[in-house]
Amino acid sequence: MATSLGRQFLLDLYERMVRIRVFEDEVKFLFLEGSMPGTIHQCQGQEATAVGVCSALAPNDFITSTFRGHGHALAKGLTMPELLFELFGASTGCCRGKGGSMHVGNMDKGMVPGIAIVAGGVPLAAGMGLAFKMQKSGQVVACFFGDGAVAEGAFHEGVNLAAIWSLPVVLVCENNLYGASTRIDKVMKVPSVAARAASYGIRGETVDGNDVLAVYEAAGQAVAECREGKGPVLLELLTYRRTGHSRRDPCHYQNASVGPSAIRSIVSRHRYWNGTMSLNRSWPGFARRSLPNSKRRYKRPGGSRCLRPMIF
Repeated sequence: MATSLGRQFLLDLYERMVRIRVFEDEVKFLFLEGSMPGTIHQCQGQEATAVGVCSALAPNDFITSTFRGHGHALAKGLTMPELLFELFGASTGCCRGKGGSMHVGNMDKGMVPGIAIVAGGVPLAAGMGLAFKMQKSGQVVACFFGDGAVAEGAFHEGVNLAAIWSLPVVLVCENNLYGASTRIDKVMKVPSVAARAASYGIRGETVDGNDVLAVYEAAGQAVAECREGKGPVLLELLTYRRTGHSRRDPCHYQNASVGPSAIRSIVSRHRYWNGTMSLNRSWPGFARRSLPNSKRRYKRPGGSRCLRPMIF
């Protein structure tokens, strides 16, 4: 598929994934240093799910998000400054400092501020889909949620409503294997989340969520079906978070061999060829282009200095 996509488009996908990773790593430092208030839920390792899905949407399409929404926000077009300011509670943040890390969003850019209630975005997405259908606007809403959300009543209610009214909703399950600290196979008997689509009479598909092109292709097809009145569609994106549920999570429940080997991160994994260049993390000039002035001195509390990536 990579050969059919333009060089600049492939580069943009890669740059957006790296942007998410760099942002999350910087936020991690800020939080651990005690500079950032509140708590954070990060998405290192899940960059391809956000970028692949959002790249398949039109500018006037919408997404709903979760408490783990930094990657969704950056993929949908929010800027690093407005997102970082929001995490610090500043009035210049994307929600004027009133949302914080778990409620980032920007309606003008097609992102409803994140909903921290597990599965809370599913019935909201169904309502938005109904509005789009009644208005005949041709818009689609992509609803992000984790694997833990499929056990919630709100998931059933929202999906069933979207199904019986054939609403333009792409249901995007980011299956990173853990609902907080509980593995999915301990709470679900069916082999996949996508298999549940059959009980609602809709199409479901399981996709390699660490392959941004596979995600983009599957999302593009789902979006096209929704615009044709054949929605909703349930996409299960198999991925892995290379960090804790929140920054205070030591991850003792995770299998240390799974993340690095079995489910490798998109940023360090992929190599795409479009006939003119190989696109990977060692591509000459990429780091300089995406991370200008990539290092700066930062004074830690207490006086010591360290080098950190510059995210702006």
